[in-house]
Amino acid sequence: MGGALLHTLFDIAAWLAAAAALSWLSWRGLRFPAQSFELPYIAALVFGAGIGAYLFGSANLWWSGQSGIARSVEGALAGGIVAIELYKWSAGITVRTGARFALPLAVGIAIGRLGCYFSGLDDFTYGTPTALPFGHDFGDGVLRHPVQLYESAAMGLFALVYVVAVLNRNAFTITNGFYLVLAYYGAQRFLWEFLKPNGTLIGPFTLFHLLSLSILLYAAIMLATAPKARPIHERAVA
Repeated sequence: MGGALLHTLFDIAAWLAAAAALSWLSWRGLRFPAQSFELPYIAALVFGAGIGAYLFGSANLWWSGQSGIARSVEGALAGGIVAIELYKWSAGITVRTGARFALPLAVGIAIGRLGCYFSGLDDFTYGTPTALPFGHDFGDGVLRHPVQLYESAAMGLFALVYVVAVLNRNAFTITNGFYLVLAYYGAQRFLWEFLKPNGTLIGPFTLFHLLSLSILLYAAIMLATAPKARPIHERAVA
């Protein structure tokens, strides 16, 4: 089975798993603001994520001396955040609407990165050469860091911790889950970026280093300004 087909299958699996995670949260009795399921909200999210995915993915590819068009999950995340914040500002929505996406995001990335791993060299998500025993040969005879698996494992770990928090009705984690997963994602992605062959922009830092820091900063601001979390059973999750 070709790498492109495997990548597509894992992308589909990631979307299905994210949907299942969202359904599980509802089954556990968590309620979320209605705004995050309104058509204009979804349209803004899809549009922003799509633009961000191709803009940042392709820009990084070109900056790294490669040709073609590429997508980036981090670019999609950044684009979606910007689009939603602009939409909420224009619509006068002040309630925070990201809580329901924390677990779906972590699960989706964890599974989606497996597709990147199986896509081999064509995906341009592989790591730099390594002499470590778990280095992987993606087809060119060079052992490389399987950074896709590193990221998949990291996000899977977050998902596991988040599920435990839900089962224990941890109000802070559930209410601020989206910003916690953003902070966690930004931090771990920043680290893995040092193990990737992407072209640098400023010193040793790549485009995705800077994007990771931006996401991390956004999450830190949102967490620092978060209202005090009350017991989950007393109100809807924001």
